[in-house]
Amino acid sequence: MKNRFWKCLSVFLIAILVVPTQALAAGYTQTKYPIVLVHGLFGFEKLGPIEYFYQIPSALRSGGAQVFTVTVSGANSTEVRGEQLLSQVKQIMAATGAAKVNLIGHSHGGPTVRYVASVAPSLVASVSSVAGVNKGSAIADILTGNAPNVGNALANAVAAMMDFLSGRSGLPQDGEAALKSLTTAGSIAFNKRHPQGVPTSACGEGANHVNGVYYFSWSGAKPYTNMFDAIDPFMALTGLAFGGKNDGLVSSCSSRLGRVIRDDYAMNHLDEVNQFIGIVNLFETSPVTVFRQQANRLQALGL
Repeated sequence: MKNRFWKCLSVFLIAILVVPTQALAAGYTQTKYPIVLVHGLFGFEKLGPIEYFYQIPSALRSGGAQVFTVTVSGANSTEVRGEQLLSQVKQIMAATGAAKVNLIGHSHGGPTVRYVASVAPSLVASVSSVAGVNKGSAIADILTGNAPNVGNALANAVAAMMDFLSGRSGLPQDGEAALKSLTTAGSIAFNKRHPQGVPTSACGEGANHVNGVYYFSWSGAKPYTNMFDAIDPFMALTGLAFGGKNDGLVSSCSSRLGRVIRDDYAMNHLDEVNQFIGIVNLFETSPVTVFRQQANRLQALGL
């Protein structure tokens, strides 16, 4: 037992002390087009000092990226959220003079960024879906199927609370529409209208380049990752709703879109955006590093 402890401690120390030199290089994350980060269900830009994408914007900026975080309705349909995002994308382009943007969406942010790329591909250089609900979530299926009124009321209540706490300016909230969008049936209907990058097989890869837009995805597959994170027991519980690999709220197969970077990081649904406040799996690649690597990947493509 002692030997195992010291071995694990050694691995951790090496991981935090030995940083690849390329990751420290000036301009490592400097993409041609601005990066726009889009939150998921019940998400926010900032909650007091806590960012939704915790410490990720500053890490991307430190390597040269121009980064914007946006706020859309915490709970609403993918189409409503998508139109809100499209409006903000146009504002970002006008302010920066950029010809396009690189969209990165987490959870419900995945379909949201896909919507914009589908209806306005000329404005989008790339879409990166982080644990995107691309083929629905078993949790949404359960909430809408077994107790729809309770699920809708709960979704509306949580969205209203997050709206208040984050100081959002009264964006429209619709828990029922949000949950329907995230069900398997809702996702299938959405994918028929916006199929770009979606795998045609149950757990395959989709087209990486459609209408001039590059598509990528990654996700975790470990609901419980850190005993010091109070949210992990909840993730472990919700993860039981899935029959295979999942991050606690989204199955690995549902997360797949375009070129799949990985669908099996030892992360849960919140770890993927470095939450809660950076309490994540010590023995997996840092979520911040994963975002930096993606920015460098986009840079290499001239995006």
